[in-house]
Amino acid sequence: MLHFGLSATLLLATTCLLQTTVSTERAVTCDNGSNVQRLGCDPGVIRVHAALYGRTDSKICSEGRPQAQLANTKCSQNNTVNVIRNRCDGKRACEINTNIVRSSDPCQGIFKYLETNYTCTPAIHFFTCEGSLAHLFCDEGQVIFVYGAHYGRRDRTTCSYKRPESQIINVDCPHPTSKVAQSCNGKNSCTIRASNSVFGDPCAGTYKYLEVAYVCEYPVGNSLPLV
Repeated sequence: MLHFGLSATLLLATTCLLQTTVSTERAVTCDNGSNVQRLGCDPGVIRVHAALYGRTDSKICSEGRPQAQLANTKCSQNNTVNVIRNRCDGKRACEINTNIVRSSDPCQGIFKYLETNYTCTPAIHFFTCEGSLAHLFCDEGQVIFVYGAHYGRRDRTTCSYKRPESQIINVDCPHPTSKVAQSCNGKNSCTIRASNSVFGDPCAGTYKYLEVAYVCEYPVGNSLPLV
């Protein structure tokens, strides 16, 4: 039995929403040890465009800090944007602890911050419970483009019906995967099973689900049909 966040009718309706304006958002979090940055979209899903951990501005997160901790404005850690994308792309909401991006110290003695620039993009967003098939489809002439997909669990309510507490208690299992994009991008429709055999098992003993966000686009070079 398929478990979708949206019915087939609503999926088609959501596709029509792709013409709405995309909003641009910016989040800045000072790194005081273990602060959490929250990204959110309502409606739409997150698409991260740029992220910085370090310091490129002397005024951001400067209150109460001595000048010596603000002097280096050419400080950035490599690969920050990929870390944020892997955790957040395709989700409606996402939390990032600064500990996750602080894999090294790009500038010792400098007070750093995490800055993320992202857009809230209208998209088809749904869930499929472990063991079921996920169906992605577009109108005739359009193709699938996956913004993000995660196989795991990050709340206790999704795909929880008649499941014992032990199978839904682990909500720290947001496992990003590129396999949906690899299988479905560029196709008019696509079916993929939400299972450990396809995505691996990121949290043994936990009942998981596949979360997917995608849009329907006209292939490059094709013009929109006349209305």
